[in-house]
Amino acid sequence: MAAAAAEAARVVAGAAGTALDQKTPCPDWDLRTLLNHTILWTSYSAERRAHGESVAEELMSKDFTAEPGYVQAYQAQLGKAVQAWSNPEAWAGERSVMGNATPAADIGAMLIMEMVLHGWDIAQATGQDYRCDDAVAANVLQTVEAQGEMFRQYEGFAAVVPVPGDATAFDRALALSGRDPR
Repeated sequence: MAAAAAEAARVVAGAAGTALDQKTPCPDWDLRTLLNHTILWTSYSAERRAHGESVAEELMSKDFTAEPGYVQAYQAQLGKAVQAWSNPEAWAGERSVMGNATPAADIGAMLIMEMVLHGWDIAQATGQDYRCDDAVAANVLQTVEAQGEMFRQYEGFAAVVPVPGDATAFDRALALSGRDPR
């Protein structure tokens, strides 16, 4: 999680100063919406989920990007989330997600997936490179393979994008999540 979080923090910082109405790879989401979604779910919610809790309701509609210093606040909160998930107990047992018992390890894997996929989206929208090491890419690919149909059902992923047979694990994860790695 730490590697995915570090890259998410880097691309969010790199997006500062970019017009927030900029288009993104996420249909119907401008950069402001994408940043707010990423900040909420990969830091605030991620920390709470490690403790078996839900994110505070008042954060659900907060415009984090409207606050001065939102990048530094995100980096600090992301650090808290990574710290919370560094406890092995965070990965054990089950948590309630939308009323369903879900293995904590699956939640942690989905959070890493969110950091990586939306980090890539932010990088694409702002002209940045995105770096994903092989171990993180393999983890994200495994999560996308396991959860892809559910995410498509809830319109979180678009249709699978074809990629060559020799595509990297990261490109395959992007493609399976409906993102075009090219």
